[in-house]
Amino acid sequence: TVAPELSDTLDAPILLHPADDMLWQQTHPGVGHSTLEDGQRITVAGTDILALHTPGHSPGSTCLYLPEAGELFSGDTLFSGGPGATGRSYSDFPTIIGSIRDRLFALPVDTRVNTGHGDGTRIGDEAPHLEEWIARGS
Repeated sequence: TVAPELSDTLDAPILLHPADDMLWQQTHPGVGHSTLEDGQRITVAGTDILALHTPGHSPGSTCLYLPEAGELFSGDTLFSGGPGATGRSYSDFPTIIGSIRDRLFALPVDTRVNTGHGDGTRIGDEAPHLEEWIARGS
């Protein structure tokens, strides 16, 4: 909800995956943004950041991966102990599980995960629990 304010304060662009545009328009009608596509590379202070589209929490959820640093910013896709929330009308548990399994667990096991809430974790610490999460359900 503070993206426009941060954008102004930091003179930084707002980047949004197109699949989340309808959610953006609900919270920030008329506020512009640029498109963030899966696989897009952004360079900040000499560091490459790779956008990984990871739908499930929302249709346009996107994680930011810094390969050189071995860091992932997972937002609400992956937390320490499981996937993000999928109880909203625009979210989907099987989709978030697929995103985590296919996109995030394909990263090196020592990748540090900076979550949107709570403690950080590592890919290798979370991957062994995938089947538990599936059995537990949303």
